[in-house]
Amino acid sequence: MPADAKRAVAELKKLRELTGDEDGAQRVAWTKIWEQAREWLRGLVAETGAKESIDAAGNQWFTIAGDTERAVIIGGHIDSVPNGGWLDGALNVIAGVEVLRRIAAEGTPPVTLRLVNWADEEGARFGRSLFGSSAAAGSMSDHDELRQLTDRDGIALPDALAAHGVDLDKALDASKELESAAAYLELHIEQGPVLESLGLPLGAVQGTFGVERHRITWRGQAAHAGSTPMDKRRDALAGAAKLALEIRDIARRTGGGAVCTSGGVVCHPGIVTSVVETAEQLLDQRDLNARTLAMMLAEAKTSSERFAAEEDIGVEWERIWSIEPILFDDTLLNFCEEAILEVAGVTHRLPSGPLHDAAEVAKAGVPTVMMFVQSLRGLSHTKLEDTREEHLEQSVAALDRLAAKTIDWVAGGGGR
Repeated sequence: MPADAKRAVAELKKLRELTGDEDGAQRVAWTKIWEQAREWLRGLVAETGAKESIDAAGNQWFTIAGDTERAVIIGGHIDSVPNGGWLDGALNVIAGVEVLRRIAAEGTPPVTLRLVNWADEEGARFGRSLFGSSAAAGSMSDHDELRQLTDRDGIALPDALAAHGVDLDKALDASKELESAAAYLELHIEQGPVLESLGLPLGAVQGTFGVERHRITWRGQAAHAGSTPMDKRRDALAGAAKLALEIRDIARRTGGGAVCTSGGVVCHPGIVTSVVETAEQLLDQRDLNARTLAMMLAEAKTSSERFAAEEDIGVEWERIWSIEPILFDDTLLNFCEEAILEVAGVTHRLPSGPLHDAAEVAKAGVPTVMMFVQSLRGLSHTKLEDTREEHLEQSVAALDRLAAKTIDWVAGGGGR
C-alpha cells in the first residue's frame, strides 16, 4: 500500500492547531511547545513499532530495523521560527512518518529505515542554525562560541540544552548515528518562488548554495551637510550605495541563479546634518558553483576599490562567514526526478538558496538528495506560508517513491 498522503496533510493541520496561534507556528527549539510537538510525533510513530531514541545532541530518531544495519534516513525538523509557517520543517517529518507506516506494514525491510527529527534546525532562539545535524555530521567546531550564546532573556545556550537533557560538551557524540547511514533523503517546501513561477508542483534539488558573507567598511569624512559643496564631500555612504546597485549586475552577469544581497548599512554619525563618515555594509553572495562564487567576490572587491577612488574614501573588507557549495548525489538526484515524474508528470532541477540539515549530512559523506514542493508566493517564515493541498499530497507520494527506489538501491549495494 502506498503512503496515505491525505492523512499526512490532516496531521500537519493537527500539528498547526496544537502548536500554533493566530500569529503562526510557535515550535521554537528548546521550549515547552517544541517538546509538546516531539511528544505528539512520538505518539504518531508508536503504531509503526519503530524504536525511538534521542541522541547526544537532542535529535529524535525512529528506527525500523532491516535485514542489514545499512540505513536509509529520512530527515526533517519540527522546530519553527517564532510566528512561523505551518509547513517549514514539519512537512518533512510527517511525510517521513507516512513512509515509516508503509514500510512497517510490509514487514521487515531489506535495509534499516530511520526517520530523524533534527534538533534546532532554525536556530531561532540562540542564532545557531543546524545545531543537531551539525553535531551528527561532526562539523560542530564552535563549542567556545556556543557557550557564549544567550537568548533575549539572558539564558545561556548550555543551560537551555541541559533543561532538555542535552550536554553541549557531549553533543558531538551524536556523530555515531550516521555511522551506518547509506543514504539520506529530505523533503522540504521550496521557500522561494521558482516552482510556482514555472507552474510546477515539485522539483529535485541539485544542492545548496555556497555563501560568502562580508562586512565592508567605507571610511570618509564627516562634514556639515549645509556648508560642504557636493564636489568636496568624502561621503562613505556613496560607496556603499554604488556597490549595493553594482552587485545586482554582478549576479546577473553570471547567467545563472547566483544572488547577491546588500543586507544592511549602518552609518556614522548617522544624523541628517552630517555627511556620512563611516558606513558599515553587509554583503551576502551565494551560488551553487564555487568558481562562480569566487568570481563574484573578486568582482565586488574590484568594484569597491573603483568606487572608493571615485568618492575619495577608503574601503576595508572583513569576512564574516563562508561555506562551500554542497552538491547532492547524482544517483539519488536521478531517483528523485524519476519519483517526481511518476507522481506529477513533470520535474525541474533547482538549487537551494537556504541551508538545510541535508547540507550537513552531505558534508559528512552520506549520499544525499532533497526534494522541493512549491511554495505559494514564495513565502516562508511567516504565518502566510502555504502550499496547495494537492501539491502537498503529491510531495508525500513522491517522497514515498523516492524512498522505495533508494531502499532497493542500498539493498543492492549502492550508497555509502
